[in-house]
Amino acid sequence: MVLTNNITSIFLLGFPNLENMTFPFFFLLVLIFCGTISGNLLIMVLYLVSKTLQSPMYFFITQLSLCDLLLTTDIVPVLLHTVLYGGSSITLIGCFIQFYIFTASECSECLLLSVMSYDRYVAICKPLHYHSFMSQKMCVIFVIGIWLVGCLASFTYIFSLYNLYFCGPHVIDHFFCDFEPLVKLSCSDTFIIHVHILIFGSAFVVTPFLVIVTSYVYIVITILKIPSSTGRHKAFSTCSSHLIVVSIFYGTIIIVYMFPTKEELLLLSKILSLMYTVVTPLLNPIIYTLRNNDFKEALYKIKLSFR
Repeated sequence: MVLTNNITSIFLLGFPNLENMTFPFFFLLVLIFCGTISGNLLIMVLYLVSKTLQSPMYFFITQLSLCDLLLTTDIVPVLLHTVLYGGSSITLIGCFIQFYIFTASECSECLLLSVMSYDRYVAICKPLHYHSFMSQKMCVIFVIGIWLVGCLASFTYIFSLYNLYFCGPHVIDHFFCDFEPLVKLSCSDTFIIHVHILIFGSAFVVTPFLVIVTSYVYIVITILKIPSSTGRHKAFSTCSSHLIVVSIFYGTIIIVYMFPTKEELLLLSKILSLMYTVVTPLLNPIIYTLRNNDFKEALYKIKLSFR
């Protein structure tokens, strides 16, 4: 017997107690949104037009920018409406679509960060084999595989959610359609879907994180064997930006999803969710461009070409 859902739309509460902070918070989000779009598009354009950036590391950074653009355009417009009007209504199908794009971009980013750590491992620990291990063909295969796996895995999430019976209430105390708030609207038995999510969460969060940690253990051991302090500093500097991005991204993800959220900690959970859905996509291009001389030189050359 197929049950028809009692709810067709969902109301997102967002941040209902902003009071006098509504407009400042709204304009801050607008600035972050514009900065995120501009920064990530700038990285992608620089990669396309600059010959000095044609390397695997920068190719992966452009894919990270693509993940951030997808995430930002998926989450922030609805968030802006929610903040400005004290809430936002979204159809159940629209909620599924938002969650699908969110999951696809986050799964892809987890895998991409692990591949980027492998790239740094090969560059530092096996430099003589770098061009064979990280050839252009291999990098394209990595990226295609990451997007396919991320999109297919997200589809399984949505398929599991779609088969649930949603009976209400139709209100979510969050600013976007996340997994746990959506499942709470269901009257179906959600044990299987929680097991399913736990398995896939381990595959897309824990496993890539272990790959990153293992890569950097070998990287640190190799760097410490370099006799000159200048050589050690140069090797560490090539990894620092990636380590900062990984720390911010995984730090908030693990806190939000690996620890159960109590009702009294709901606001903290929303703030942490803001970190990896809104703030991190802005920080990524800033970290990679401000700490990277190649990007600075490419940008400088473009400025000169317009003079």
